[in-house]
Amino acid sequence: MARPVVAIVGRPNVGKSTIFNRLVGDRLAIVEDKPGVTRDRIYSVSEWNGKPFSVIDTGGIEIDGDDVILKSIRMQAELAIEEADVIVFMCDAKSGVTQSDEEVAQMLFRSGKPIVLAVNKVDNLQRNDDIYEFYSLGFGDPIAISGSHGTGIGDLLDAIVDILPDLTDDEYDEDVIRVALIGRPNVGKSSLVNAILGEERVIVSDIAGTTRDAIDTPFERDGQRYVLIDTAGMRKRGKVYETTEKYSVMRAMRAIERADVVLVVINGEEGIIDQDKHIAGYAYEAGKASIFVVNKWDAVEKDDKTMHQFEKKIRDHFLFMTYAPILFLSAKTKQRLHKLLPVVQHVAEQHSLRVQTHLLNDVVSDAVAINPPPTDKGRRLRINYATQVAVKPPTMVIFVNDPELMHFSYERYLENKIRSAFDFEGTPIRIFTRRKSDES
Repeated sequence: MARPVVAIVGRPNVGKSTIFNRLVGDRLAIVEDKPGVTRDRIYSVSEWNGKPFSVIDTGGIEIDGDDVILKSIRMQAELAIEEADVIVFMCDAKSGVTQSDEEVAQMLFRSGKPIVLAVNKVDNLQRNDDIYEFYSLGFGDPIAISGSHGTGIGDLLDAIVDILPDLTDDEYDEDVIRVALIGRPNVGKSSLVNAILGEERVIVSDIAGTTRDAIDTPFERDGQRYVLIDTAGMRKRGKVYETTEKYSVMRAMRAIERADVVLVVINGEEGIIDQDKHIAGYAYEAGKASIFVVNKWDAVEKDDKTMHQFEKKIRDHFLFMTYAPILFLSAKTKQRLHKLLPVVQHVAEQHSLRVQTHLLNDVVSDAVAINPPPTDKGRRLRINYATQVAVKPPTMVIFVNDPELMHFSYERYLENKIRSAFDFEGTPIRIFTRRKSDES
């Protein structure tokens, strides 16, 4: 299922990022304590009245510093128009309607996309009257909000979900494994797609970012059906700004959402850079099964230690994804390519694996017996019961006497014990701690 996308657009300093954080709530903090996960977010998930949607903060999309502000705003607005199903056009009650607001309004009008007009910094009742001049922008009733106080956010969310399109289904059968290839430009994603398919189905060029759209390619191998989702590196009109790091992350996110298994493609010649961590971090947060694919391995000068050293670098850089297998291959020479799909199939199975409750409790009980939870201010965590509540990713709920006593390090210990018992290779595991109710 692909979630609809909401983009927040407006000139600088109207409070876009504050409202973005309000809309996505505490979701940004979910992995703050996981080492190595980037905290730099412009794309996240929200839900209101049972309707999930993705949110883009265009204020976080930086255009080259030498660009004038208006040009930068225009580019960000174009980007949002391209990606979004609904656009939140944000203005500032304190400064009133500005020329920049009118510029953005004209662009949004021409887009034909549904627009919600939000006027921020309405921090008190006296300022409520300041919103009336925003009717002149032509988007109907402005919604008065305050990012700093949180007022009006419910009204804004109501307006957004009223015009959101429904979730779109890919219409692939349940047994089809959807595989997304993600990675920064020029790591060889398209070449890898062609190598897997054994034919030139995707345009390939040495110029970074020549894939023109996200392309779905269904195929079958050894009785298993797959769909390859190749992420777009460039828009149809070939704008300059879309090669910015954050833009490619945003595009990768759209593909990740639709996938069962994510191939994080790394350029073996160039090694690992921060952008690789950004992109892999999204696959982790989305709860997808993942495989690190080190491409262009044929071009690397090697001795008997090279592969082991590169593997160690991946483990050091991606501490939050130690469960993901690593494959070294070459799309160009087809070296080790035959190993890829069996690993994809294996991690897809692990991603949808369901463990029987009694077996899970046996493993958790044994883990507690071997290493009892430490005390905290004289109180000790008591684990009553564990059960798996979901798959894709496998999600466990552990009922305890007090969730506050579950320390991150002990939760990680339990996760490691569960992994060693049931494999779960290639997939994250989600563990939630709940208080055991008195009735149960």
